[in-house]
Amino acid sequence: MKNYEVLFVIDSTLDDEKKDAAVERVKEIISSEGEVKDVDVWGLRKLAYPIQKKSEGYYAVIQFTAEPTLPLELDRRLKISDDYIRHIIVSKDPKNTKVEE
Repeated sequence: MKNYEVLFVIDSTLDDEKKDAAVERVKEIISSEGEVKDVDVWGLRKLAYPIQKKSEGYYAVIQFTAEPTLPLELDRRLKISDDYIRHIIVSKDPKNTKVEE
């Protein structure tokens, strides 16, 4: 299993219950085939530039371990949901670089 991190921005116009439900939905997707390590909800932040005519978003970061197929499914599900404005999934494992002498 590999280590990953997903950062996503939720639509700030949603009420608090729907924002919490959106974070829980991501955790459930990860838990189905992987393991959630750490959840860090940053809360409401100003966006660097307007996205869909919105200037604020609700940020959350989740670190998790999973097989390489899970990030693809997570990416697909985040793209089709209107609750998420932006997301990025990053592998936290260093590349296997061997130094030969």
